[in-house]
Amino acid sequence: MAHIPVNHPLAPLYRFLAGVAGAYVLAFGIVGLVETWGHPIFERGGTFALGLHTNLAFSLLSVVVGAVVLGGVLIGGNPAHWINMVGGGVFLLAGLAMLALMQTDLNLLNFSVATCVASYGIGLAMLLSGLYDKVGPPEAAEAEERFRRMAGEDPLAHRWRTEGRYPKRPAPDGPDGHRFA
Repeated sequence: MAHIPVNHPLAPLYRFLAGVAGAYVLAFGIVGLVETWGHPIFERGGTFALGLHTNLAFSLLSVVVGAVVLGGVLIGGNPAHWINMVGGGVFLLAGLAMLALMQTDLNLLNFSVATCVASYGIGLAMLLSGLYDKVGPPEAAEAEERFRRMAGEDPLAHRWRTEGRYPKRPAPDGPDGHRFA
């Protein structure tokens, strides 16, 4: 992924945000297990846990996912970065898929509109956290910061790189004071 901040100063805050999302998913799963234990695994009844519809399958899945997210938060570093990036995307896609399948027999996890909205919120929180918790050596962070401030070359190797034919970026101000004029 190109130009994701490395060693961002607010990374602990974003890591905390991912921890809150993971803790909510884990708590939802545990409460859902208590509420749905003994029911059929894909039951589509009116069972609620922390304000959201659930069934035994969704509760079991939530316990596993919440434990993985919290494990990533505790481990930290780039594993947490990838868990948050991928997990955030999965939560967003799951919310979208379940919104599309809500009124069909394929709604196996007993989703409701509120559950979809919660899935979007958790997915966005994790994705945001994943965008800002990448860890690297200080040199990589400095190179990325120089590139961001237009004071250095692109630190990443791209297929479309010009290989020195255009070694410098355009001047920030054109002849009439505008960058792209």
